[in-house]
Amino acid sequence: MIPVMAAAERPQLVIVGRPNVGKSTLFNRITRSRRSITGDEPGITRDRIRLPAAWNGKPFEITDTGGMTFGEEGVFPQLVGEQVRAAAAAADHVVFVLDGRSELTPADRDLAGFLRRLGRAVTVAVNKCDTEALDGLAVSFYELGFTDVVGVSAEHGRGIERLLQAATKEFPRAEDSGEEDRPIRVAIIGRPNSGKSTLLNRITGQGHAIVSAVPGTTRDAVDAEVVRRGRRFVFVDTAGIRRKGKTTQMAEKLSVVMARRHLRLADAALLLVEPLEGVTALDANIAGYAHEAGKACVIVVNKWDLSETAQAEFRRHVREQLKFLDYAPVAFVSALTGDRIENLFPLVLKGNAAARRRIPTAELNRFLAEVDFERVTVPGYRKPKIAYVTQAGVAPPTFVFFTNRPEPFHFGLERYLINRLRAAFGFEGTPIVARSKLKRK
Repeated sequence: MIPVMAAAERPQLVIVGRPNVGKSTLFNRITRSRRSITGDEPGITRDRIRLPAAWNGKPFEITDTGGMTFGEEGVFPQLVGEQVRAAAAAADHVVFVLDGRSELTPADRDLAGFLRRLGRAVTVAVNKCDTEALDGLAVSFYELGFTDVVGVSAEHGRGIERLLQAATKEFPRAEDSGEEDRPIRVAIIGRPNSGKSTLLNRITGQGHAIVSAVPGTTRDAVDAEVVRRGRRFVFVDTAGIRRKGKTTQMAEKLSVVMARRHLRLADAALLLVEPLEGVTALDANIAGYAHEAGKACVIVVNKWDLSETAQAEFRRHVREQLKFLDYAPVAFVSALTGDRIENLFPLVLKGNAAARRRIPTAELNRFLAEVDFERVTVPGYRKPKIAYVTQAGVAPPTFVFFTNRPEPFHFGLERYLINRLRAAFGFEGTPIVARSKLKRK
Protein backbone atom coordinates (compact mmCIF):
# COMPACT_ATOMS: atom_id res chain seq x y z
CA MET A 1 0.00 0.00 0.00
CA ILE A 2 1.28 3.48 -0.88
CA PRO A 3 1.82 5.64 2.24
CA VAL A 4 -0.79 8.33 2.76
CA MET A 5 0.00 11.64 1.10
CA ALA A 6 -2.29 13.76 -1.05
CA ALA A 7 -1.50 13.57 -4.77
CA ALA A 8 -0.71 17.29 -4.89
CA GLU A 9 1.87 16.82 -2.10
CA ARG A 10 3.70 13.88 -3.66
CA PRO A 11 7.04 14.61 -5.39
CA GLN A 12 6.91 14.27 -9.18
CA LEU A 13 9.29 11.78 -10.84
CA VAL A 14 9.25 12.06 -14.64
CA ILE A 15 10.73 9.60 -17.14
CA VAL A 16 12.07 11.10 -20.40
CA GLY A 17 14.12 9.88 -23.35
CA ARG A 18 14.08 9.54 -27.11
CA PRO A 19 11.72 6.98 -28.73
CA ASN A 20 12.11 3.26 -28.12
CA VAL A 21 14.71 3.31 -25.35
CA GLY A 22 12.47 1.47 -22.84
CA LYS A 23 10.75 4.30 -20.93
CA SER A 24 7.35 2.59 -20.74
CA THR A 25 8.91 -0.74 -19.75
CA LEU A 26 10.75 1.06 -16.92
CA PHE A 27 7.53 2.83 -15.90
CA ASN A 28 5.66 -0.48 -15.75
CA ARG A 29 8.52 -2.04 -13.76
CA ILE A 30 8.56 0.72 -11.13
CA THR A 31 4.77 0.86 -10.79
CA ARG A 32 4.45 -2.93 -10.95
CA SER A 33 1.77 -2.55 -13.56
CA ARG A 34 1.16 -2.90 -17.26
CA ARG A 35 -0.20 0.63 -17.38
CA SER A 36 1.82 1.85 -20.36
CA ILE A 37 1.68 0.08 -23.71
CA THR A 38 5.07 -1.30 -24.80
CA GLY A 39 6.34 -2.71 -28.06
CA ASP A 40 9.06 -2.52 -30.69
CA GLU A 41 7.19 0.09 -32.72
CA PRO A 42 8.74 3.53 -31.97
CA GLY A 43 6.49 6.29 -30.69
CA ILE A 44 3.81 4.09 -29.09
CA THR A 45 3.49 6.39 -26.06
CA ARG A 46 2.26 9.86 -26.98
CA ASP A 47 0.55 11.21 -23.88
CA ARG A 48 1.69 11.62 -20.30
CA ILE A 49 0.84 8.56 -18.21
CA ARG A 50 0.94 9.04 -14.42
CA LEU A 51 0.55 6.71 -11.45
CA PRO A 52 1.29 6.86 -7.72
CA ALA A 53 4.28 4.81 -6.54
CA ALA A 54 6.50 4.48 -3.47
CA TRP A 55 10.04 3.46 -2.56
CA ASN A 56 11.28 2.81 1.00
CA GLY A 57 8.29 4.62 2.49
CA LYS A 58 8.65 7.59 0.11
CA PRO A 59 5.48 8.14 -1.95
CA PHE A 60 5.69 9.94 -5.28
CA GLU A 61 3.90 10.37 -8.60
CA ILE A 62 5.71 8.87 -11.58
CA THR A 63 5.03 10.02 -15.15
CA ASP A 64 5.83 8.23 -18.41
CA THR A 65 6.23 10.51 -21.42
CA GLY A 66 6.42 10.06 -25.18
CA GLY A 67 9.68 9.76 -27.06
CA MET A 68 11.30 13.20 -27.38
CA THR A 69 12.67 14.30 -30.74
CA PHE A 70 14.18 17.56 -31.92
CA GLY A 71 13.74 19.10 -35.34
CA GLU A 72 11.36 16.39 -36.58
CA GLU A 73 8.44 17.69 -38.62
CA GLY A 74 4.83 16.61 -38.17
CA VAL A 75 1.98 17.32 -35.80
CA PHE A 76 2.59 14.42 -33.38
CA PRO A 77 6.32 15.04 -32.74
CA GLN A 78 5.48 18.65 -31.94
CA LEU A 79 2.60 17.72 -29.63
CA VAL A 80 4.66 15.01 -27.88
CA GLY A 81 7.48 17.52 -27.41
CA GLU A 82 5.09 19.94 -25.72
CA GLN A 83 3.94 17.17 -23.38
CA VAL A 84 7.51 16.19 -22.48
CA ARG A 85 8.55 19.80 -21.81
CA ALA A 86 5.51 20.41 -19.61
CA ALA A 87 6.08 17.21 -17.62
CA ALA A 88 9.81 17.85 -17.13
CA ALA A 89 9.18 21.45 -16.06
CA ALA A 90 6.81 20.21 -13.33
CA ALA A 91 9.18 17.45 -12.15
CA ASP A 92 11.01 17.29 -8.84
CA HIS A 93 13.37 14.71 -10.35
CA VAL A 94 13.88 13.47 -13.92
CA VAL A 95 14.92 9.96 -14.96
CA PHE A 96 16.69 10.29 -18.33
CA VAL A 97 16.54 6.91 -20.09
CA LEU A 98 19.22 5.96 -22.65
CA ASP A 99 19.84 2.83 -24.71
CA GLY A 100 22.99 1.22 -23.34
CA ARG A 101 23.48 -0.89 -26.44
CA SER A 102 23.76 2.05 -28.83
CA GLU A 103 26.01 5.06 -29.05
CA LEU A 104 24.83 8.48 -27.97
CA THR A 105 22.67 10.05 -30.66
CA PRO A 106 22.13 13.74 -31.51
CA ALA A 107 18.63 13.40 -29.95
CA ASP A 108 20.20 12.14 -26.69
CA ARG A 109 22.60 15.10 -26.61
CA ASP A 110 19.84 17.60 -27.43
CA LEU A 111 17.64 16.22 -24.64
CA ALA A 112 20.57 16.29 -22.19
CA GLY A 113 21.13 19.95 -23.05
CA PHE A 114 17.46 20.72 -22.51
CA LEU A 115 17.51 19.04 -19.08
CA ARG A 116 20.65 20.92 -18.02
CA ARG A 117 19.05 24.24 -19.00
CA LEU A 118 15.89 23.25 -17.13
CA GLY A 119 17.86 22.86 -13.91
CA ARG A 120 16.01 19.83 -12.54
CA ALA A 121 17.74 17.01 -10.66
CA VAL A 122 18.48 14.19 -13.13
CA THR A 123 19.36 10.51 -12.79
CA VAL A 124 20.53 8.82 -15.99
CA ALA A 125 19.15 5.28 -16.46
CA VAL A 126 21.27 3.40 -19.00
CA ASN A 127 18.81 0.73 -20.08
CA LYS A 128 19.34 -2.75 -21.57
CA CYS A 129 22.23 -3.61 -19.24
CA ASP A 130 20.74 -7.09 -18.92
CA THR A 131 23.75 -8.78 -17.26
CA GLU A 132 26.63 -7.78 -14.96
CA ALA A 133 28.97 -7.97 -17.94
CA LEU A 134 27.01 -5.16 -19.58
CA ASP A 135 27.06 -2.81 -16.57
CA GLY A 136 30.24 -1.25 -17.94
CA LEU A 137 28.17 0.24 -20.75
CA ALA A 138 26.91 2.90 -18.36
CA VAL A 139 30.37 4.45 -17.86
CA SER A 140 30.53 6.09 -21.30
CA PHE A 141 27.33 8.04 -20.60
CA TYR A 142 28.96 10.18 -17.89
CA GLU A 143 30.10 12.44 -20.73
CA LEU A 144 26.60 13.99 -20.76
CA GLY A 145 27.57 15.79 -17.56
CA PHE A 146 25.18 14.20 -15.04
CA THR A 147 26.48 12.85 -11.71
CA ASP A 148 24.07 9.95 -11.15
CA VAL A 149 24.36 7.32 -13.91
CA VAL A 150 22.89 3.86 -13.24
CA GLY A 151 22.92 0.77 -15.47
CA VAL A 152 19.51 -0.93 -15.46
CA SER A 153 17.48 -3.53 -17.28
CA ALA A 154 13.85 -2.44 -17.28
CA GLU A 155 12.82 -5.72 -18.86
CA HIS A 156 14.53 -7.95 -16.28
CA GLY A 157 14.39 -5.65 -13.25
CA ARG A 158 18.17 -5.26 -12.79
CA GLY A 159 19.42 -2.05 -11.17
CA ILE A 160 15.94 -0.71 -10.37
CA GLU A 161 16.66 -0.44 -6.64
CA ARG A 162 19.86 1.55 -7.26
CA LEU A 163 17.99 3.79 -9.70
CA LEU A 164 15.18 4.52 -7.23
CA GLN A 165 17.69 5.06 -4.41
CA ALA A 166 19.32 7.81 -6.48
CA ALA A 167 16.13 9.29 -7.89
CA THR A 168 14.22 9.53 -4.58
CA LYS A 169 17.05 10.46 -2.20
CA GLU A 170 15.62 13.97 -1.68
CA PHE A 171 11.97 12.82 -1.44
CA PRO A 172 10.33 12.96 2.02
CA ARG A 173 9.00 9.95 3.85
CA ALA A 174 5.32 9.69 4.77
CA GLU A 175 3.84 7.89 7.71
CA ASP A 176 1.45 5.09 6.77
CA SER A 177 -1.73 5.95 8.68
CA GLY A 178 -3.95 3.27 7.17
CA GLU A 179 -6.11 3.01 4.07
CA GLU A 180 -6.49 6.41 2.45
CA ASP A 181 -9.72 7.61 0.96
CA ARG A 182 -9.96 5.72 -2.31
CA PRO A 183 -10.64 7.89 -5.35
CA ILE A 184 -13.49 7.13 -7.74
CA ARG A 185 -11.99 5.89 -11.01
CA VAL A 186 -13.91 7.10 -14.06
CA ALA A 187 -13.14 5.75 -17.54
CA ILE A 188 -13.86 8.10 -20.44
CA ILE A 189 -14.89 5.85 -23.33
CA GLY A 190 -16.11 6.32 -26.87
CA ARG A 191 -15.19 5.95 -30.50
CA PRO A 192 -12.14 7.75 -31.92
CA ASN A 193 -12.25 11.55 -32.15
CA SER A 194 -15.38 11.91 -30.01
CA GLY A 195 -13.69 14.44 -27.70
CA LYS A 196 -12.41 12.21 -24.88
CA SER A 197 -8.99 13.87 -24.57
CA THR A 198 -10.52 17.36 -24.81
CA LEU A 199 -12.93 16.42 -22.02
CA LEU A 200 -10.10 15.16 -19.78
CA ASN A 201 -8.11 18.34 -20.34
CA ARG A 202 -11.18 20.47 -19.62
CA ILE A 203 -11.99 18.55 -16.41
CA THR A 204 -8.43 18.85 -15.09
CA GLY A 205 -7.68 22.30 -16.45
CA GLN A 206 -4.38 20.95 -17.80
CA GLY A 207 -3.09 19.49 -21.05
CA HIS A 208 -2.57 15.92 -19.87
CA ALA A 209 -3.76 14.40 -23.15
CA ILE A 210 -2.70 15.25 -26.67
CA VAL A 211 -5.58 16.62 -28.73
CA SER A 212 -5.66 16.69 -32.52
CA ALA A 213 -8.16 16.27 -35.34
CA VAL A 214 -6.60 12.92 -36.27
CA PRO A 215 -8.73 9.98 -35.05
CA GLY A 216 -6.82 7.57 -32.81
CA THR A 217 -4.42 10.17 -31.38
CA THR A 218 -4.66 8.65 -27.88
CA ARG A 219 -3.05 5.21 -27.65
CA ASP A 220 -2.35 4.74 -23.95
CA ALA A 221 -4.96 5.46 -21.32
CA VAL A 222 -4.18 8.84 -19.76
CA ASP A 223 -5.32 9.56 -16.23
CA ALA A 224 -5.47 12.58 -13.96
CA GLU A 225 -6.69 13.16 -10.42
CA VAL A 226 -9.27 15.85 -9.66
CA VAL A 227 -10.80 16.91 -6.32
CA ARG A 228 -14.32 18.32 -6.13
CA ARG A 229 -15.89 19.25 -2.78
CA GLY A 230 -13.52 17.00 -0.91
CA ARG A 231 -14.08 13.95 -3.13
CA ARG A 232 -11.24 12.55 -5.21
CA PHE A 233 -11.76 11.40 -8.79
CA VAL A 234 -9.29 9.80 -11.20
CA PHE A 235 -10.44 10.30 -14.78
CA VAL A 236 -8.97 7.89 -17.33
CA ASP A 237 -8.97 8.96 -20.98
CA THR A 238 -8.92 5.69 -22.93
CA ALA A 239 -8.04 5.12 -26.56
CA GLY A 240 -10.92 5.33 -29.00
CA ILE A 241 -12.41 1.88 -29.51
CA ARG A 242 -12.74 0.88 -33.16
CA ARG A 243 -14.39 -2.07 -34.86
CA LYS A 244 -12.04 -5.05 -35.10
CA GLY A 245 -11.86 -4.79 -38.88
CA LYS A 246 -10.72 -1.15 -38.63
CA THR A 247 -7.88 -1.86 -36.17
CA THR A 248 -4.67 -2.79 -37.98
CA GLN A 249 -1.50 -1.51 -36.33
CA MET A 250 -0.15 -3.39 -33.32
CA ALA A 251 -0.27 -0.26 -31.16
CA GLU A 252 -3.92 0.37 -32.04
CA LYS A 253 -4.90 -3.23 -31.26
CA LEU A 254 -3.15 -3.01 -27.88
CA SER A 255 -4.83 0.33 -27.25
CA VAL A 256 -8.29 -1.19 -27.64
CA VAL A 257 -7.38 -4.10 -25.36
CA MET A 258 -6.04 -1.69 -22.74
CA ALA A 259 -9.10 0.57 -23.06
CA ARG A 260 -11.37 -2.35 -22.23
CA ARG A 261 -9.09 -3.39 -19.38
CA HIS A 262 -9.16 0.10 -17.84
CA LEU A 263 -12.93 0.11 -18.19
CA ARG A 264 -13.06 -3.12 -16.17
CA LEU A 265 -10.84 -1.53 -13.49
CA ALA A 266 -12.96 1.64 -13.28
CA ASP A 267 -15.82 2.41 -10.91
CA ALA A 268 -17.82 4.36 -13.47
CA ALA A 269 -17.79 5.30 -17.15
CA LEU A 270 -18.49 8.42 -19.16
CA LEU A 271 -19.70 7.31 -22.60
CA LEU A 272 -19.17 10.10 -25.14
CA VAL A 273 -21.46 10.27 -28.17
CA GLU A 274 -21.54 12.73 -31.07
CA PRO A 275 -24.83 14.55 -31.84
CA LEU A 276 -23.90 15.26 -35.46
CA GLU A 277 -23.60 11.58 -36.39
CA GLY A 278 -26.08 10.33 -33.81
CA VAL A 279 -25.71 7.12 -31.86
CA THR A 280 -23.98 4.66 -34.18
CA ALA A 281 -23.66 0.88 -34.08
CA LEU A 282 -20.10 1.36 -32.78
CA ASP A 283 -21.41 3.59 -29.96
CA ALA A 284 -23.88 0.84 -29.00
CA ASN A 285 -21.06 -1.72 -29.09
CA ILE A 286 -18.89 0.39 -26.77
CA ALA A 287 -21.87 1.04 -24.48
CA GLY A 288 -22.31 -2.73 -24.32
CA TYR A 289 -18.77 -3.08 -22.95
CA ALA A 290 -19.62 -0.75 -20.06
CA HIS A 291 -22.93 -2.53 -19.40
CA GLU A 292 -21.36 -6.00 -19.48
CA ALA A 293 -18.59 -4.81 -17.14
CA GLY A 294 -21.30 -3.73 -14.68
CA LYS A 295 -20.17 -0.12 -14.46
CA ALA A 296 -22.13 2.91 -13.35
CA CYS A 297 -22.48 5.01 -16.47
CA VAL A 298 -23.27 8.53 -17.69
CA ILE A 299 -24.04 9.11 -21.38
CA VAL A 300 -22.28 12.35 -22.33
CA VAL A 301 -23.48 14.14 -25.46
CA ASN A 302 -20.44 16.19 -26.50
CA LYS A 303 -20.07 19.24 -28.77
CA TRP A 304 -23.67 20.26 -28.11
CA ASP A 305 -24.85 23.83 -28.76
CA LEU A 306 -28.46 23.49 -29.96
CA SER A 307 -31.80 24.38 -28.35
CA GLU A 308 -33.57 22.65 -25.45
CA THR A 309 -36.08 21.25 -27.94
CA ALA A 310 -33.31 19.69 -30.02
CA GLN A 311 -31.78 18.27 -26.84
CA ALA A 312 -35.07 16.61 -25.93
CA GLU A 313 -35.28 15.08 -29.42
CA PHE A 314 -31.71 13.79 -29.22
CA ARG A 315 -32.34 12.38 -25.73
CA ARG A 316 -35.21 10.33 -27.19
CA HIS A 317 -32.85 9.16 -29.95
CA VAL A 318 -30.28 8.07 -27.35
CA ARG A 319 -32.89 6.17 -25.34
CA GLU A 320 -34.15 4.43 -28.46
CA GLN A 321 -30.68 3.35 -29.65
CA LEU A 322 -29.30 2.44 -26.20
CA LYS A 323 -32.32 0.80 -24.57
CA PHE A 324 -30.14 -1.42 -22.40
CA LEU A 325 -28.64 1.73 -20.80
CA ASP A 326 -32.02 3.05 -19.66
CA TYR A 327 -30.57 3.49 -16.16
CA ALA A 328 -27.80 5.86 -17.33
CA PRO A 329 -28.47 9.62 -17.12
CA VAL A 330 -27.87 11.70 -20.25
CA ALA A 331 -25.77 14.87 -19.87
CA PHE A 332 -25.24 17.54 -22.54
CA VAL A 333 -21.82 19.24 -22.36
CA SER A 334 -19.20 20.98 -24.46
CA ALA A 335 -15.72 19.65 -23.79
CA LEU A 336 -14.31 22.44 -25.95
CA THR A 337 -15.84 25.36 -24.02
CA GLY A 338 -16.37 23.66 -20.66
CA ASP A 339 -20.12 24.32 -20.69
CA ARG A 340 -21.96 22.09 -18.14
CA ILE A 341 -18.83 20.03 -17.40
CA GLU A 342 -19.34 20.48 -13.65
CA ASN A 343 -22.71 18.70 -13.96
CA LEU A 344 -20.85 15.43 -14.54
CA PHE A 345 -19.42 15.20 -11.01
CA PRO A 346 -22.73 14.78 -9.09
CA LEU A 347 -23.93 12.29 -11.72
CA VAL A 348 -20.80 10.18 -11.26
CA LEU A 349 -21.10 10.40 -7.47
CA LYS A 350 -24.75 9.34 -7.58
CA GLY A 351 -24.07 6.41 -9.90
CA ASN A 352 -21.08 5.22 -7.88
CA ALA A 353 -23.06 5.42 -4.62
CA ALA A 354 -25.92 3.46 -6.19
CA ALA A 355 -23.52 0.81 -7.51
CA ARG A 356 -22.18 0.24 -3.98
CA ARG A 357 -25.50 0.40 -2.14
CA ARG A 358 -26.46 -2.60 0.04
CA ILE A 359 -30.05 -3.41 0.95
CA PRO A 360 -30.71 -5.48 4.11
CA THR A 361 -32.28 -8.89 3.47
CA ALA A 362 -35.30 -8.10 5.64
CA GLU A 363 -36.00 -4.99 3.58
CA LEU A 364 -35.61 -6.95 0.34
CA ASN A 365 -38.13 -9.53 1.42
CA ARG A 366 -40.63 -6.86 2.40
CA PHE A 367 -40.12 -5.54 -1.12
CA LEU A 368 -40.66 -9.03 -2.54
CA ALA A 369 -43.98 -9.38 -0.72
CA GLU A 370 -45.25 -6.24 -2.48
CA VAL A 371 -44.21 -7.24 -6.02
CA ASP A 372 -47.20 -7.79 -8.29
CA PHE A 373 -46.17 -10.86 -10.30
CA GLU A 374 -49.54 -10.90 -12.06
CA ARG A 375 -48.28 -8.01 -14.19
CA VAL A 376 -45.62 -10.27 -15.76
CA THR A 377 -47.23 -12.01 -18.71
CA VAL A 378 -44.97 -14.16 -20.88
CA PRO A 379 -46.84 -16.56 -23.20
CA GLY A 380 -45.87 -20.17 -22.54
CA TYR A 381 -43.69 -19.32 -19.56
CA ARG A 382 -44.51 -20.84 -16.17
CA LYS A 383 -43.37 -18.34 -13.57
CA PRO A 384 -41.37 -19.76 -10.67
CA LYS A 385 -42.35 -19.30 -7.05
CA ILE A 386 -39.86 -17.04 -5.30
CA ALA A 387 -39.24 -17.92 -1.65
CA TYR A 388 -36.90 -15.06 -0.69
CA VAL A 389 -34.21 -12.74 -2.02
CA THR A 390 -30.82 -11.55 -0.79
CA GLN A 391 -28.12 -9.22 -2.07
CA ALA A 392 -24.99 -11.12 -3.07
CA GLY A 393 -22.74 -8.25 -4.11
CA VAL A 394 -22.21 -4.65 -5.17
CA ALA A 395 -20.71 -2.82 -8.18
CA PRO A 396 -22.99 -3.85 -9.76
CA PRO A 397 -25.72 -4.57 -7.18
CA THR A 398 -26.39 -8.29 -7.52
CA PHE A 399 -29.50 -9.99 -6.14
CA VAL A 400 -30.17 -13.72 -5.84
CA PHE A 401 -33.81 -14.89 -5.85
CA PHE A 402 -34.32 -18.36 -4.39
CA THR A 403 -37.03 -20.21 -6.33
CA ASN A 404 -38.57 -23.63 -6.86
CA ARG A 405 -37.06 -23.90 -10.37
CA PRO A 406 -33.40 -24.54 -11.36
CA GLU A 407 -33.42 -22.65 -14.68
CA PRO A 408 -32.58 -18.92 -15.09
CA PHE A 409 -35.34 -16.33 -15.16
CA HIS A 410 -37.07 -15.57 -18.43
CA PHE A 411 -35.82 -12.24 -19.79
CA GLY A 412 -39.24 -10.62 -19.26
CA LEU A 413 -39.38 -11.59 -15.58
CA GLU A 414 -35.74 -10.60 -15.06
CA ARG A 415 -36.35 -7.13 -16.52
CA TYR A 416 -39.48 -6.71 -14.41
CA LEU A 417 -37.63 -7.54 -11.18
CA ILE A 418 -34.74 -5.21 -12.09
CA ASN A 419 -37.14 -2.36 -12.82
CA ARG A 420 -38.99 -2.90 -9.53
CA LEU A 421 -35.69 -2.99 -7.58
CA ARG A 422 -34.57 0.22 -9.25
CA ALA A 423 -37.85 1.98 -8.51
CA ALA A 424 -37.94 0.79 -4.90
CA PHE A 425 -34.32 1.49 -3.92
CA GLY A 426 -33.16 4.21 -6.31
CA PHE A 427 -30.39 2.43 -8.22
CA GLU A 428 -30.07 5.26 -10.73
CA GLY A 429 -26.97 5.20 -12.93
CA THR A 430 -25.94 1.61 -12.34
CA PRO A 431 -26.84 -1.74 -13.90
CA ILE A 432 -28.48 -4.36 -11.68
CA VAL A 433 -28.03 -8.12 -11.83
CA ALA A 434 -30.95 -10.41 -10.87
CA ARG A 435 -30.29 -14.15 -10.70
CA SER A 436 -32.38 -17.13 -9.76
CA LYS A 437 -31.19 -20.05 -7.67
CA LEU A 438 -32.93 -23.26 -6.73
CA LYS A 439 -33.99 -23.25 -3.07
CA ARG A 440 -32.79 -26.41 -1.37
CA LYS A 441 -35.31 -28.11 0.86
